[in-house]
Amino acid sequence: MEANVGKTDRLIRIAAGLVLLSLVFVGPQSWWGLIGLVPLATAFINFCPAYRLLGVNTLGK
Repeated sequence: MEANVGKTDRLIRIAAGLVLLSLVFVGPQSWWGLIGLVPLATAFINFCPAYRLLGVNTLGK
């Protein structure tokens, strides 16, 4: 697995993941908030499988 998630992309993924995950505990309290684990996981491992399929790399050189 070659890293393909850059710093800015990583910060956005962490923020989006935390917001989505908070939906489990506050607001509508829906289990759909667990989808927030996906952006969090891709942020922490610096790899996004969808980016690989699409040929996107936000990491730079």
